Amino acid sequence: MSITEQGPIDGQHKPRRRLAREERLRQLLDVAWQLVSNEGSEALTLGRLAEHAGVTKPVVYDHFASRSGLLAALYKDFDQRQTSIMDAAVQASEPTLLGRATVIASSYVDCVLLQGREIPGVIAALASTPELEKTKREYEAVFLSKCHTLFLPFVGAGELKSASLHAMLGAAGALSDAAANGEITAEAAKDELLAVIVAMVARNARGEVD
Repeated sequence: MSITEQGPIDGQHKPRRRLAREERLRQLLDVAWQLVSNEGSEALTLGRLAEHAGVTKPVVYDHFASRSGLLAALYKDFDQRQTSIMDAAVQASEPTLLGRATVIASSYVDCVLLQGREIPGVIAALASTPELEKTKREYEAVFLSKCHTLFLPFVGAGELKSASLHAMLGAAGALSDAAANGEITAEAAKDELLAVIVAMVARNARGEVD
């Protein structure tokens, strides 16, 4: 759907440039993030988004269909940003356990902090329905697969267990949230997550059971 918006200019209405679909989606996502930042995820509705974005409700519904769809789109937007930052950092890192672990720890925390206090609220909202929880778990599975590929060469004859990777993910989320809420510093979160990753690899390399 392509709609020409109208805006008051010197008491008159002047047609604005039509936004391409991808441009409109980017605008709506940016406004949605701002709403969550200012008022929390509970305040985010498609009607409020349309009002703050200066568009009609049909424009918003054309992109998201439902509030659940909007929340899923926000998480996807966050995940894509996180993946881009992480992939670039991995490419530039030393191919050692310390190098890879430092990249994962730093980029994970940095991405959450870059998004600010908004992402914990969105993640909490994702757990509100089975459909949204499934979306969250699908993106987490991709991240865990990436970590498995990165750290498997460092366990030698050992096995990098799924339970260990999930424990690492839990620590990453908890530490990042604590840093975003100001409970600990970003550097403390990164250092602790780095220690968790290195210890996880060491345990699996020795063949210890989690």
